[in-house]
Amino acid sequence: MALINSSDSPKLELKLARNLVRSIKRGHAWIYREALRDLPDAKPGTPALLLDHRSSRAIARGFYTPKSAIAFRVCTTNPEEELTDEWAAEQMKRAVSLRQELYVDSTQETTGFRLFNGEGDGLPGLVCDVYSDHAVLRFDGPAARNFWHPEGIAQWLIAETNVKHVYERIRSGGAREGRKLAGRFPDCPVAFLEHGIQLTADVVDGQKTGFYLDQRENRYRIRRYSKDRRVLDLYGYTGGFSVSAGLSGARQVTIVDQADPALQTAQKHWQMNDLPPERFTAIRMEVFPFLEQAIQKGSLWDLVIIDPPSFAPSEERVKNASQAYRRLIASGIRVTDSNGYIAASSCSSHIRQDVFLDLCQQALSDSRRKGTIHGIYGLPPDHPTPLIMSELRYLKFIILRLD
Repeated sequence: MALINSSDSPKLELKLARNLVRSIKRGHAWIYREALRDLPDAKPGTPALLLDHRSSRAIARGFYTPKSAIAFRVCTTNPEEELTDEWAAEQMKRAVSLRQELYVDSTQETTGFRLFNGEGDGLPGLVCDVYSDHAVLRFDGPAARNFWHPEGIAQWLIAETNVKHVYERIRSGGAREGRKLAGRFPDCPVAFLEHGIQLTADVVDGQKTGFYLDQRENRYRIRRYSKDRRVLDLYGYTGGFSVSAGLSGARQVTIVDQADPALQTAQKHWQMNDLPPERFTAIRMEVFPFLEQAIQKGSLWDLVIIDPPSFAPSEERVKNASQAYRRLIASGIRVTDSNGYIAASSCSSHIRQDVFLDLCQQALSDSRRKGTIHGIYGLPPDHPTPLIMSELRYLKFIILRLD
């Protein structure tokens, strides 16, 4: 079965404009346009050989897209290794082996996880998330989609894993599109387990591939802070944090989100886990106005969870995003009771961890409160990233105990 589209395509040779060999050999898989001497016209996803800037010595193989900011993605730093279906299968087997260590061979309390995480698994631009026996593929741009062979990958997954159904999510501007690659079309949300919690993923219309798997371990961590506490879950989406808190014995859980379908699913998840309905309140509202009203009313919670969407989708938005994070966290602090906890998160890759921690400190100062760190976390182990590629470690999650 074909796993890549381009094994028989003509190979380009691209030459670096400056010395990046050390960075590439250490595992950095992205070469930007300005780092290449020439940008020959070619179909996005065309296989290419990368040459040193001085000696023209071959240093890596990968695929090329001339009109993208990331013009070349490294697949292997062994220039003698051809990019074939056999090479791709070996990379995929290694990724499956890691997840078997983490989840598949466990007690089956977790059946939703990321199987392929792009560059972190040596599979540039390819993401595959698994929900029970359903897999969802997503390709990072047209070059990755042209290089990889979606139908062949779907057949490989069915032959080599427990997956029975494969669906592809396709990026098309702001719209969500997709198609069935194998098995049946997912005409309803797919049920899966997360640390024993019953949840569902809307793999057709939901965010990302249907669920925010990257927050799995942080949802589990929040359980230790939830027992007998009043919990506020801001930007709660389909209630992952809320249900985690409820199952840990939270006295009352309030979830706030502007999307009514997400709140309906959160209510469903609460019911699926046999939690008392009187302990759960869903509020459809923008978070900033909700917090303003809560501050005016003097409402307080023992645990406040803030998990907003990305405020900085580009470098140009960092300044405004930083101000928004600071204001949001400060407002969250103001509705957190004495000796309570606040868990603040950012999924903006353009906001570095040190910057985010500084914004949390500024928010504490704005609120005239003091905080003690109980943990700083990021991506779970099924989202591996090369150590040298800090730009891929987008998720920041900090738990603070307030005075």
